Amino acid sequence: MSGLILASASPRRAELLRQIGVSFRVMPAEIDETPQPAEPARDYVERLAREKALAVSRAAPDVLVLGSDTSVVLNGEILGKPASEAEAGDMLQRLSGNTHQVMTSVALAQADQCQALVVVTDVTFRELEAAEINAYVATGEPMDKAGGYGIQGLGGIFVRELRGSYSAVVGLPLRETAELLASAGDPVWHHWPCSKESQA
Repeated sequence: MSGLILASASPRRAELLRQIGVSFRVMPAEIDETPQPAEPARDYVERLAREKALAVSRAAPDVLVLGSDTSVVLNGEILGKPASEAEAGDMLQRLSGNTHQVMTSVALAQADQCQALVVVTDVTFRELEAAEINAYVATGEPMDKAGGYGIQGLGGIFVRELRGSYSAVVGLPLRETAELLASAGDPVWHHWPCSKESQA
């Protein structure tokens, strides 16, 4: 799958793609990520995933381009990446003991054609102590993460329950990504290596 471009600089998305045997190159998209007035969170993440994929696709129209966006949503409010340690601590305190939604959209574009899906996962945090919130913020991990935490990192200890897609919470829903690639005529399993025993 050497013809695929990932329109994201996220190391987590890149690692997830490698996990399912996808070869790709990275070309981050430069778009305005400001939410539109009264824009629902689900519409917002899908719009950004589409815009990322299409922005890169215009520069490489003969190649499949994968775009994705993830938002943490609490009571309908989008919690973006914290701008400061104080904001990160506030986000974690708000998430403490509550259930929030992680909405991740994945979009696949070629030329001006684009397909997109949105995956919604319910994540419930246990009650967090102020000392552990402070210790977590001090590690720096929350600062580049939507909602101020990374489930695949130290923040994984905060999660009491998850209903939905773990990989979508990390940043890329693997099943849905594979479905989009298959619908474009390039199933990921076509590119999996065979063991020496199978080739014999």
